[in-house]
Amino acid sequence: MKSNYFNFKKFQDRYLISNEQGRYYFLRPKDFEAFVKEDYAAMDPKVVEDLKDRFFLYDSEESVFVEKAMEAYRGNKQYIFNGTCLHIFVLTNACNMCCVYCQAQDSSQELKGIMDEDTARKAVEIALQSPEHYLTFEFQGGEPLIHFEMIRFIVEYSEARKNDKEIQYSLVTNTLLLTDEMIRFFKQYDISVSTSLDGHQPLHDHNRPMRNGGGTFEIVRKNVKRLQDAGVHAGAIQTTTKQSLEDPGKIIQAYLEMGFDHLFIRPLTPLGYAKEHWDEIGYEPEEFVGFYRKILRMILECNKKGLKAAEGHARIFLRKIIAGYSDNYMELRSPCGAAVGQMAYYYDGNIYTCDEGRMVAEMGDSMFCLGNVRESSYDELMDHRICKVTCQASVLEALPGCCDCVYHPYCGVCPVINYASNQNIYERQANSYRCRIYKGMLDTIFEILFTDSEAFQIFESWV
Repeated sequence: MKSNYFNFKKFQDRYLISNEQGRYYFLRPKDFEAFVKEDYAAMDPKVVEDLKDRFFLYDSEESVFVEKAMEAYRGNKQYIFNGTCLHIFVLTNACNMCCVYCQAQDSSQELKGIMDEDTARKAVEIALQSPEHYLTFEFQGGEPLIHFEMIRFIVEYSEARKNDKEIQYSLVTNTLLLTDEMIRFFKQYDISVSTSLDGHQPLHDHNRPMRNGGGTFEIVRKNVKRLQDAGVHAGAIQTTTKQSLEDPGKIIQAYLEMGFDHLFIRPLTPLGYAKEHWDEIGYEPEEFVGFYRKILRMILECNKKGLKAAEGHARIFLRKIIAGYSDNYMELRSPCGAAVGQMAYYYDGNIYTCDEGRMVAEMGDSMFCLGNVRESSYDELMDHRICKVTCQASVLEALPGCCDCVYHPYCGVCPVINYASNQNIYERQANSYRCRIYKGMLDTIFEILFTDSEAFQIFESWV
């Protein structure tokens, strides 16, 4: 009998082990010691069988084991067989709000612009060159509804040009400019809408005010209801600031009262305004993890009482942990989704590796610009040195500190955030800010998996 490659960490009174296939197991110290020493006869026979089922042990020929383990590994890495599926159209960098953590601009940025039809046509043509059959076209800003006519133009032009490709359209908006005409258009083309809801009214209004200082909570609440009543799929994401840490229960309550059954709890990203105002709104990773632990357990308690709700980050992790399937979530891939999973087309025609790449450009550094819609083809973008470098820099299996981490089958790194923080696409130190947050979130999830069988069943329903 032989053992497969594995990583481990001490986990309460057990050892948590994981492998490249994304399987995990909790071993008692006695069995872990025997496992490491390859003294399998000293282990509990039931444990040995479990480890075989989860690709930690094999007693057949190595080639046979590889065949068996291959499908599990492929499921955990299925996204690398796809072309660029997410195409983000940044229609304008103008916005009618002044969020305290805005990643898309900083106080030094004065030039505002909008995408014209020629740029939009060329961007669509490049997006349609992707070999991927299923594409997502996402509209962003600034505030994209400022330029609603360009949304209409891109959708109608794409529908006329897509041939046999299938396109799902989505919109990221604060909803302040929403009209009945827009809602009818979203319904006609099955455009899903994502907005931001940071929690209860005082918190949301503090984090996401209008430029004149007025609150936006009531406007968002009414517009979400309009979308829901019209049958348009509406979702929301939450961004956690220092002020959010105080009362996670009120955040959940605000989501449930608006009819959402899904919360996406998101930590701050140190870009744009967020980086400038970090002393006012930021926190240590351990503070966020403590908040995340509380809110995730509260969500589970809601489920135990019959109120259906799921947390987005946990669901992404759990699909890998429980189902052995990886969502194409760009920040939690290895390699990440920069260029090979998503591209961002800026209003001026410049093309960036990802949404974060164009945010870095808005801070004055075009490091992650791949080309321009007027002169680049899809193949040229894929062959660009920045595309290759960001892929190389985000392969966890080759990164010190990541390759031997028990969580690396479930995690990811962002070279763009590394660069924005340290002027280096490689993280220079172990246990960086982002690393500590993801480790803390995964510690929380595995702690629940280990201790709460009822919660495990709820987790299974989420995936």
